[in-house]
Amino acid sequence: MSKKELDNLVAIKQLKVEPGTLDEFDGLVSSGEKRLADAENEDLSTDSQFDLAYNAAHALALAALRQNGYRPEKNPFVVFQALVHTIGMSAADVQIFSRCHNERNLAEYEGRTEVDEQLMKDLIRCAKTLKASVKKRAPPADPVITSWAHPVAEGCTIQKKSAGRVS
Repeated sequence: MSKKELDNLVAIKQLKVEPGTLDEFDGLVSSGEKRLADAENEDLSTDSQFDLAYNAAHALALAALRQNGYRPEKNPFVVFQALVHTIGMSAADVQIFSRCHNERNLAEYEGRTEVDEQLMKDLIRCAKTLKASVKKRAPPADPVITSWAHPVAEGCTIQKKSAGRVS
């Protein structure tokens, strides 16, 4: 999507460039799908549903970021902030994730357990939109190993090839 904006996030150390792998991507999408399905189980408490929906959205947002060859540096919330650039998600939907992130932090760190029903419905709606968008795009190709950082075993030698001759 917007490589320039993502590279700006690299410059300020919010993201780092790192190719995603197919296994990682598939695992994140699978986790997001399962949690999103479980979040709609009305036999669960609203707290549990919210937790599942939020973590589903986070896994899917991370999958979108990894699809584009980036990983969060320190701040896990950046996966949501980057959605405008990774999949073209609307700013309004990203704002829903922001509100949910704040609510999740209040629950995790301050014990707040009131879940706004409308916010949870919006979270599930946005997570479904995110899932559909991530699944529409091509998964990352497994990176090709271009160098091997293993030290040379004792007793082995490496021959360099330059200008058609071995040295």
